[in-house]
Amino acid sequence: MSETALHRLASSVGLSRDWIDANARPQRVSDDVLRNILEGLGHPAGDDAAVAASLRAVETAEDSEHLPPLLTADVGQPLALSRYFSAASVAHCTLEDHTSVTLSLDDQARLPGELPIGYHQVEIDSRRFTVAVAPTRCHSLEEKVQQPPPRCWGLAVQLYSLRRPGDGGFGDCLALEQLARSAAERGADALAISPIHALSAIDQEHYSPYSPSSRLLLNTLYTSPAALLGEREVRMAIEACGLEQQLEELEQRPLVDWPRAASARLRLLEALYQGFSHGDHPLRTDFDSFREAGGQTLEHHCRFEVLQAQAVEHGLGADWRNWPKAWHDPYHPEVEALANAYPAKVEFRAFCQWLTERGLQRAHEAARSNGMAVGLIADLAVGADGAGSQAWSRQDELLAGLSVGAPPDILNHVGQDWGICAFSPDGLKRNGYRAFIEMLRANLAHAGGLRIDHVMGLRRLWLIPQGAKPSEGAYLDYPLDDLLRLLALESVRHQAIILGEDLGTVPDSLREKLAEKAVLGMRVLPFEQTQPGQFKPILDWPDNALATTGTHDLAPLAGWLANRDIDWRHRLQLIDAATELHWRHERQKEREGLRRILEANYGELKDNDALIDAAIRFVGHTRAPLVLVPLEDLLGCDEQPNLPGTTNGHPNWRRRFSRPVRELLDDEDAARRLELLAQAREQAWERDR
Repeated sequence: MSETALHRLASSVGLSRDWIDANARPQRVSDDVLRNILEGLGHPAGDDAAVAASLRAVETAEDSEHLPPLLTADVGQPLALSRYFSAASVAHCTLEDHTSVTLSLDDQARLPGELPIGYHQVEIDSRRFTVAVAPTRCHSLEEKVQQPPPRCWGLAVQLYSLRRPGDGGFGDCLALEQLARSAAERGADALAISPIHALSAIDQEHYSPYSPSSRLLLNTLYTSPAALLGEREVRMAIEACGLEQQLEELEQRPLVDWPRAASARLRLLEALYQGFSHGDHPLRTDFDSFREAGGQTLEHHCRFEVLQAQAVEHGLGADWRNWPKAWHDPYHPEVEALANAYPAKVEFRAFCQWLTERGLQRAHEAARSNGMAVGLIADLAVGADGAGSQAWSRQDELLAGLSVGAPPDILNHVGQDWGICAFSPDGLKRNGYRAFIEMLRANLAHAGGLRIDHVMGLRRLWLIPQGAKPSEGAYLDYPLDDLLRLLALESVRHQAIILGEDLGTVPDSLREKLAEKAVLGMRVLPFEQTQPGQFKPILDWPDNALATTGTHDLAPLAGWLANRDIDWRHRLQLIDAATELHWRHERQKEREGLRRILEANYGELKDNDALIDAAIRFVGHTRAPLVLVPLEDLLGCDEQPNLPGTTNGHPNWRRRFSRPVRELLDDEDAARRLELLAQAREQAWERDR
């Protein structure tokens, strides 16, 4: 059989054979790589016979009249149904409010665009499906402010980096609540936080917030039990466990010691649960209602964590893909029996989720009630750990055998493998986009905004077979229009703005499509250059993207000016001597260019502190609807939270601020820069209204 059958198979499932790299050069995926990825997608392609069989199966499915469980439509627009039904068929529609509407398909077999926004049940010729009718755009900042155009501002923070007395060695929901109040009092509209998805409950060395076990549940280490159960109860539990000295020592550290801090927090939570579960606790009713509302999603996650602990104890390892076959199925009687054998262990996991969610809820309510227009902006990771809870409970909707990453580019010559798995486009469609919708709802539950990491994933993702090099991957297409409609619908439902991290290789026209849906892009000061040292003028920055001075993957301004990021890469031997010399030369041109444009706007700048002040004013004066300034830049820190491409050597996701959170914004530098930022935003509004 000719290789064209392989290429037809790849094309039919949305796998791109040809693509354009970061240097605008055409690239072609090898046939061997296509075969490996097709296998990971569930389409056997090991030989010609397998390819032929897979191609027949895919083409048969495409030609069939199988009706998906959910279709999406734009409000006011007809929905084409000619593939499934004949013209003039009668549609019996049950709306979300349980009222009924009867419509007739038009002469092109289209459902008239008369249904309101929402999820509605439709029956035609005894066949049923859901129609998700979406608003034309996401909820926008224009709808958040009283006097458009929006010229809002806020702060960005790595949650663990916050410090408060009694925190146990890392920032938590109570520290977040304190920061939210403090920032709101100073006029901030938003507080963007690092991801707080559930991480592995077993492997405490696995603490990257962008490699979660599940994006449906929370990282229970961030719970602040005293906020719900009371200081006295927590203090008594600490004493009973003999944790006073250990917690105090952990709190004094400049870096988070995740394994020890997590172990101590878990011991404390177990002691608190013992007190909670014995007797008639006054908050038992609230916990029971939380657990009931969490439903199957919460139950599966809690069972998975108990199952995982049992597997590790019996030498089976933490990765469910290596467990006995019966344990692969969340609904298998053996899994049910195990959960029933350890009801207290399962309930304990739910107890931890309850404490954490209530703490997050308090933090968002504190932000909003103190005047923030947006409140918390949650961060949605691009994928989940293939060995984790979400991949286990949603196996038909996640691709646990493929890893998400990035092809080789200018900064990463060998490409990147992020060690996480992505949604299956076919699996999403088969299951009515359940996993995508529930993920949005979970992350918007206590937030006024959502940042979607690597938003290009709504259009395509670079997928790599397990064990292969990042360069041995290919792009897989996703149903962008359906995903954007569902995103707009959930955004409007939750009255939450959507931010899309669109840095890197962005497919053609994607930014325009996102802008049409009111998804704000992201513009970062060090990247806004037409060539090294030529920074874009203030008025050339767009009004459909947020503006910021930096991200968690970049050196803060003080570190960027001092080459700290290049120094780290030299120290860890991540770059060769020629590359280092080139980067330092380019950085010198960039520093001079930044100083040039800032001095052209704000006069002579005597030192780096003044330059950072001016940089914050500069982004504040842009037309961006929202400006976010990382706390590191507000305080003048020179070390970055994460150094991409490293797992050892650099203390990723561990750095803490030295001052308590209640004092952070009173820092002399921070207070001055907050005032400059607020003034710049006010001046930008006056200019643009």
